[in-house]
Amino acid sequence: MSALLLLTACGTDDPMGGGEGGDAEADSGTLVVGSQQYYSNTIVAEAYAQVLEDQGYEVEREFEIGQREVYLPEMEDGAIDVFPEYTGNFLQYLDSESEASDAEEVASGLEEAMPEGLTALAPAEATDQDSYTVTADFAEEHDLTEIGDLADIDEDLSVAANSEFQTRPYGPDGVEEVYGVELTLNAVEDSGGPLTINALVDGEVQVADVYTADPAIEENDLLVLEDPEELILPQQVVPIVSEAVDDEARAALEEVSAALDQQALLQMNTQSVEDQSEASEVARDWLQLEGLID
Repeated sequence: MSALLLLTACGTDDPMGGGEGGDAEADSGTLVVGSQQYYSNTIVAEAYAQVLEDQGYEVEREFEIGQREVYLPEMEDGAIDVFPEYTGNFLQYLDSESEASDAEEVASGLEEAMPEGLTALAPAEATDQDSYTVTADFAEEHDLTEIGDLADIDEDLSVAANSEFQTRPYGPDGVEEVYGVELTLNAVEDSGGPLTINALVDGEVQVADVYTADPAIEENDLLVLEDPEELILPQQVVPIVSEAVDDEARAALEEVSAALDQQALLQMNTQSVEDQSEASEVARDWLQLEGLID
């Protein structure tokens, strides 16, 4: 799992503020909800937190933690209880040899690959895919519609993305193996945010990894290249929970998933970017509209 306003927070080497404290809080009955350092993920995490609070649970927020390499060990240690993830990416992180391709296979594979003590609940319809995205002008100039069309361009190509994109199955090695496209990574550490978009629009790179629920795609006249070989797996939004999350809380989280479709996610992302609204406000407005909280 953009011309975006990232809702950033101060990062530290220990984003939980100390593992022992996190465990103690979980043991006391508080549910800790975490998020990636990505504004859309934080909005979904806020929706999870608010719906749990509405059900009477005490909730602590640990948002903008970073990537899986950081927060998954915290979940396995019991310091985080609820986290919004993306099905395909999470499956490939847990099982790099997975041969899943469609949403059903991904969901099944994810269930089997989950670390002990963690559960993937029912995913939402909404997806936020990684993508190979170009400007409309570049696409027109080179007659691009699919990722594989990049292989016909007789010039060095670079892609703007987070540094971990280099080792993802759909990164430079994957796209060369599947489509014969050679790309050099230009590391831009803002999760498809404004720096990534600017690098693409300004011509510093020819391709960018932009999340598909990003309003910046339309705003900047960008084109997401088609992926007929399904190099990038379906990335549905899915709550990951620890054993501390009881059946009632799980049911509340799955109600959020049931209501979260693609249009809703795009609208929330747009509200965050265009109106510069806080994640708490964006999530609250949507939850109230759906009747999930008072």
